[in-house]
Amino acid sequence: MPSSTKTLYFLLSALLTAISIGLLGFAMSTTWSKTKMDCEGSGINGTAGSAEITMGLFNGKLIRVSCPNFGSEDSFSVFPELLRIEVTPRVLHGLCLGLLGLCFLTSALSILVSLYNSVSNPYETYMGPNGVYTCSSISAFSSVLVLIIYVLNHILTKMQEELVPSIAEIPDTSVTLTHKRLEVKIGYFLLIPYAVLSLLAILLVYLYDHAAYTHRREQERPTEDAPKEIMMY
Repeated sequence: MPSSTKTLYFLLSALLTAISIGLLGFAMSTTWSKTKMDCEGSGINGTAGSAEITMGLFNGKLIRVSCPNFGSEDSFSVFPELLRIEVTPRVLHGLCLGLLGLCFLTSALSILVSLYNSVSNPYETYMGPNGVYTCSSISAFSSVLVLIIYVLNHILTKMQEELVPSIAEIPDTSVTLTHKRLEVKIGYFLLIPYAVLSLLAILLVYLYDHAAYTHRREQERPTEDAPKEIMMY
């Protein structure tokens, strides 16, 4: 049976990872970004309007004011609309979802390994501390990649400019969208504490593993020094 210290450290690691999964689940269900654009075209009395797209990972909302004519509000599903525009934005968005799915999987595996170590005393294999290191590291690294890819997809591609005429079913030539302004929302920012908690789960296991290794070395030292002491007599 493992010591109470080992049980405590691995249970705390599992708890931190479980909290991070809860944050990730909430993040994936809420809003990630809001993009505002000026709409120049056949607006009312020739005035310029505006378009605003609020997006989560799966659903979004488009609000148009004089773009190109009367205002309206449309809800949409992200992936079906991405299939109607150029390939790059939907590939990057799909990559984000795939990496988030990997985060879920590796975090769940990290919890299982931590719980297993809290009630058993295995050898140093993939079911030991190395399992937690590997799974939680993949989780943290994947979430950081999502942070980068998601913003790049919104800034460097013309996803929003193409989504507006696609969702509103208006000709691309009817409006010109300019001055794009991106505002990331809570769903995006929740990936930061998710990554931090994954790294803290690694730190807890490392602290225990390092202390246990140091303790083992201290116990072995008298045995290693015994022959030297005998030879001195």
